[in-house]
Amino acid sequence: MAKQSRDEEPTAEAAEVPGKSKKKLLILVGVGLLAVLLSAGGVTYMLMSGGEEVAEAEPAEPGRAGALYQPLDPAFVVNYTHEGRKRYLQVNVVLMGRDSEGMASVAAHMPLLRNELVLLFSSEEFQTLFSPEGKEALRERATLAVKALLEKEVGDPVIESVLFTNIVLQ
Repeated sequence: MAKQSRDEEPTAEAAEVPGKSKKKLLILVGVGLLAVLLSAGGVTYMLMSGGEEVAEAEPAEPGRAGALYQPLDPAFVVNYTHEGRKRYLQVNVVLMGRDSEGMASVAAHMPLLRNELVLLFSSEEFQTLFSPEGKEALRERATLAVKALLEKEVGDPVIESVLFTNIVLQ
């Protein structure tokens, strides 16, 4: 009989262990969730408080307004025939200016601007676009073309620069 009581005791303890382990598991999961929530709150606080410091910072040049950006969507796609093969250029263009009223007037002339840029891009020699200097020269020509067009249509060049945010040559 002594053996039976010994056999019975482990089974009783075994029955209690799963109950205790479930409680421990729930406690550990709860502590883990609490830790995740606290760390997420801390990160959010750090990001939010860091943003206020940037907003309060003085501009680098006090007399100069902040830059405004107007993307020309969708991207420009131009095709070429280079050495007997079809080639393509895809360019994402963004206009940069500093006058909010002037930049708003640019939207009214968007079809004209897009046409001017497509004609400019398609008139380029495909081979010259492979070098960084060729891309920069194209960007400068695009800036001059857009400024001239806006000067003619609006009476003010409005934009400061044409920026290429992505160029794909294929």
